[in-house]
Amino acid sequence: MTGPGGTRVLSLDSLVRIRRGRQTPDAPRRLPVPDGMTAPMGCDAVAVPARFGPLVLPRLPRVGCVYADDAHWWWLVPSDSDYALEWPAPAHYAAGAVLPDSPADTGAAAGLPGLIHRPDGTLPYTPPIPLYLALCRLTGTTPVWSRPVTA
Repeated sequence: MTGPGGTRVLSLDSLVRIRRGRQTPDAPRRLPVPDGMTAPMGCDAVAVPARFGPLVLPRLPRVGCVYADDAHWWWLVPSDSDYALEWPAPAHYAAGAVLPDSPADTGAAAGLPGLIHRPDGTLPYTPPIPLYLALCRLTGTTPVWSRPVTA
């Protein structure tokens, strides 16, 4: 967005995102929602080892924002996508899209995975149920609703 005289004008959303993105020594590292996108349902993330990433992608009907580093691929999902689900190992569910601490982290942006897929539109989410089912299939895990009930 540009203002009079060609100067760049930041929207209130951009300013809030910049403020939230500032790192302090004790602030958790979070996967960011890209500029121009909104997360009206909040944002969590599901991580899998990097070797699974390319196997998961073709199994999904829609892919939201995906971040990757050498060790993991991270999918943004709506908040509370772990409700009544046990994500199969070795998947890791990260409430608030907070990344785990890493001893290699140095500096404010160090250790943040890079954005490798951005969907069209303004929503960053990968639908959690297809992602869950794809991970169950790849790991040989029975979905929680298909397991026998024990008394």
